[in-house]
Amino acid sequence: MSEIKRVNLPYQTSLLSFFSAVRDLPFPALLDSNHEHFPDTNHDILVANPLARIRPSKNNSLITWQKAPLYELQSTQNPMDLLNELMTLICQEPWAISASKDLPFTGGLLGYYSYESGHFVEQLPDTVKHDIQLDPLNMGLYTWAVITSHQEKTTQLIITPWCDETEAIDLIKRFTEMSDKKHTKERQTFSLTAPFTSNMTASDYAKKFATVQEYIQSGDCYQVNLAQRFSSTYQGDTFTAYQALREVCPTPFSAYLEISPEQSLLSHSPERFLLCDQGHVESKPIKGTIARGETPEEDKANSDWLEASEKNRSENLMIVDLLRNDLGRTCLTGSIKVPALFKLESYANVHHLVSTVEGRIDKADQAIRVFHQSFPGGSITGAPKIRSMEIIDELEPHQRSAYCGSIAYFSTNGQMDSSITIRTLVADHGNLHCWAGGGLVADSECEEEYQETFTKVGKLTHTLEHVFLK
Repeated sequence: MSEIKRVNLPYQTSLLSFFSAVRDLPFPALLDSNHEHFPDTNHDILVANPLARIRPSKNNSLITWQKAPLYELQSTQNPMDLLNELMTLICQEPWAISASKDLPFTGGLLGYYSYESGHFVEQLPDTVKHDIQLDPLNMGLYTWAVITSHQEKTTQLIITPWCDETEAIDLIKRFTEMSDKKHTKERQTFSLTAPFTSNMTASDYAKKFATVQEYIQSGDCYQVNLAQRFSSTYQGDTFTAYQALREVCPTPFSAYLEISPEQSLLSHSPERFLLCDQGHVESKPIKGTIARGETPEEDKANSDWLEASEKNRSENLMIVDLLRNDLGRTCLTGSIKVPALFKLESYANVHHLVSTVEGRIDKADQAIRVFHQSFPGGSITGAPKIRSMEIIDELEPHQRSAYCGSIAYFSTNGQMDSSITIRTLVADHGNLHCWAGGGLVADSECEEEYQETFTKVGKLTHTLEHVFLK
């Protein structure tokens, strides 16, 4: 096979049942747009069984091939350099060059970057406690994907020339022989074995808040995103927990990644990091948050207040300027624009202010380079970025892991999309962690910012405690 093959499947309003059909394969991942609530996110993507895994390892081997290597790679020190090199080689394949741009993903790289992957981009201190065993970066090179387009109401199995005939036959059989009963298959058991607790007391947070204010007043920075971590313990199947959270907290960038039987990511993010669609690059940073009201009148008052808030608008504008600078490193000169500022977006538990920054690139393999040069997203660091990240390292007691990193894909046809992994849980060998933070600026109020973290994460923690706590 010298070109990408498409196999039409029955249209799926979600790929949850298809995901269950391939969970026995290594490193399955579901990008789940929850489209009924968010029509602007049109595609769901399902992959499993990558041809290669790219991740840092103790023996300094950055890539592990399932079979004979496709390419001889020169980058051996920095995983982001290796990924850049790999994507350049992939995009030179004749079948990749001719791949249709109407699909978001035609095989390629998919996985996650932790917040600490920023150390592969910049020289940064690392004094926090590392108590989560998740790799700082883990990307798979996938040979096939199931793609649902909700706008077209189609579901297709996309098979690349990398995928051997035996695997292709097995995949077609798995998906075409699925019965309607599997859509209602009983979920596996899951339970929390302890309530969520924070790694900061209110007093701890107040002291750290005061330190940030001192840095701001002395001119070190303009904004710092300070987060606290909430941790619990669990037993059972985290995919069950993901599905329960999906129902009560629908978001456009939901994702479930099963890294190993003991490690998974349950992401319910509302925030896009970077999109690349046929050379058009777009980022949609979130800055400015308020809780939903308990009545329609209170809800409207809250959203009106947020839209008029000078503090939140100025905070948002700082991050827009930071992203304009980040995208300017790699996008075409003169292409950076800001078509939308301070747009209100509403979710199950909060209202947000969202802006849009865009640019252009002219080569397929540049999408991953734009991503790397802009990572991590400025909306979850502060400004200026490097100084803010140094302060975060000083003040936060633990690693952020997947929180404030990204779940991303880089397709053989040059397309790319990625989220900021906020509202995201990390399951790690029986421990379950999630985080919430906010951007602190000169006129921030300590109690208000502290309570905002609970507002952001409450829908996740309260749901899990209410439904699954023994």
